[in-house]
Amino acid sequence: MMRNIDVNEAIDNNPFGSFQWSVVALCALLLIIDGYDVFVAGTVLPTLMAEWGLSKPQAGTLQAWALFGMMFGALIFGTLADKIGRKKGIAISFLMFTVSTLLTGLASSPGEFKVFRFLAGLGCGGLMPNAVALMNEYAPKRLRGTMVALMFSGYSVGGMVAAGLAIAMIPQFGWKPMFFIAAIPLMMFPLILWKLPESLGFLIGQGRQEQAKVIYAKIAPSTRLGSNDKLVFSEIKGASASVAEMFRHQRTLRTLMLWIAFFCCLLLVYLLSSWLPKVLQEAGYAEKASLLSLLSLNFGGMVGAIAGGWLGDRLGLPKVVVGFFAAAAVAIALIGLNLPAALLFLMVFIAGASTIGTQILLYASVAQLYNLSVRSTGLGWASGVGRIGAIVGPTFGGVLLAKEFPLQQNFLIFSIPAAVSALAMLVFAVSNARRSSAAQLAAA
Repeated sequence: MMRNIDVNEAIDNNPFGSFQWSVVALCALLLIIDGYDVFVAGTVLPTLMAEWGLSKPQAGTLQAWALFGMMFGALIFGTLADKIGRKKGIAISFLMFTVSTLLTGLASSPGEFKVFRFLAGLGCGGLMPNAVALMNEYAPKRLRGTMVALMFSGYSVGGMVAAGLAIAMIPQFGWKPMFFIAAIPLMMFPLILWKLPESLGFLIGQGRQEQAKVIYAKIAPSTRLGSNDKLVFSEIKGASASVAEMFRHQRTLRTLMLWIAFFCCLLLVYLLSSWLPKVLQEAGYAEKASLLSLLSLNFGGMVGAIAGGWLGDRLGLPKVVVGFFAAAAVAIALIGLNLPAALLFLMVFIAGASTIGTQILLYASVAQLYNLSVRSTGLGWASGVGRIGAIVGPTFGGVLLAKEFPLQQNFLIFSIPAAVSALAMLVFAVSNARRSSAAQLAAA
C-alpha cells in the first residue's frame, strides 16, 4: 500500500537534529565568507583613496561596482536556483565570488578593481537568497525565524573578521593581503559540494524520490519508508517560478512594502559600512577607533539578527522589524553628535543591530511570505531591489560628504531611510494581519 508522506510535517514535528544543525553551520560559514567579502571594501577605502588619489564621489562609485554586481547576482541566481536547485546555485555563486575576491588583490588601477569587484558581487548576490531559502526549508515553523537569523548572523561575523584583520594588517602590509585571504575559503569548495544538501522540495518537484528519501531519513530517522511510499511537499502547488507569481494571492502591497524596506535597509547597511571609518577619521577619531566602529557595527548586526529572530518567532517578524527600524533612525541620528567614544560605539552597535540585523529579518519575512515554488525568485527579487539601495548608499554618501555639511546634519540625513523603512513595514504588518484574519474567517 502506497503512503504519501508530507515532508513539511516531518520537519515541523521531529526534533531539530544534527542534520539540520549541519545545514545551519554550513550556511553560516558561507555567509561569514560572504560578509567578509562585502565589508572588506569599507576597511580598505581610506587607503585606496590615498594611494590612487580618489575623491569622495569617485570612491563611492568604486564601492558601488560590487553592489551593482550583487543586484544582478541576486536576480539571476535567485531565479536560476528555482530551476537548477539551491545547491548548484550556492556552489556557482561561492566559486565566483571567492575567485574574484582573490583576483581583486592583484588590481593595479581603479578600473581593474571595479571589474573584479563587480564579478565578486555577482557571486555574493546569488549566494545570499539561496542560502536563506535552503535554511528556511529545513527549519521547522516554530524555529524558522531563529534559525534563519542564527545562520545569517554569520554575515556579521564576516564583517567583524574583516574589521579585525584590517586593524592588524593594513597599517603594516597595505590593502592587497585583505583580498588574498580569499584563497583560504576557496579551499573549502569540495567540502561544500560534499556536505551541503539539496532542497528537499526541489528534489521532490523533480521526481527524484530516492535522493529525497536519503535526506528524509536524516530528518526523521524513526520513520521507516517503504519502496512504495512517496514523499510530498505540501508547499508545492505547481505555481511557476515567475515574477508575476509574487503579486498573486493578494501579495502585491506586501511585496511592494518589502521592496521599499529592502531598498532603504541595504542603502543604510552599505552607506555605513563604506563610509563610517572615513567619516569618523575626519571627525577627529583615530584610525584604530574608526576601524573599531566597523567591528561594533557588525557585532551589533550579529546580536540584532539573533535577538530579532528569537523575538520574531514569539511576537511576529513584522512587529519586530518596525521596532528595529525606529531604533535605527534614532541611533544613526545620534552618531553625528560628536559623542564620547563609549557612547559612540553604543550608538554604532544599535545602528548595526537595527540595520544589518534587520536586513536578515527582512530576508526571513520574504521567505515566509512566498510558497516554496517561488521562494528563491521572491528572495532574489527582493534582494535585487535592495541592491539598488546598496548601490545608491555608497555613491550618495560620497556625494553628500563632498559637500562638507556639518557631521550632525549628515547623520540626520542618513537616518531618513530608516524612518521610511519603519513606515513601509508598518503598512506591511497591518496588511499581513488583515490577510491572516481573513484567512482564519474563511477557514471557519
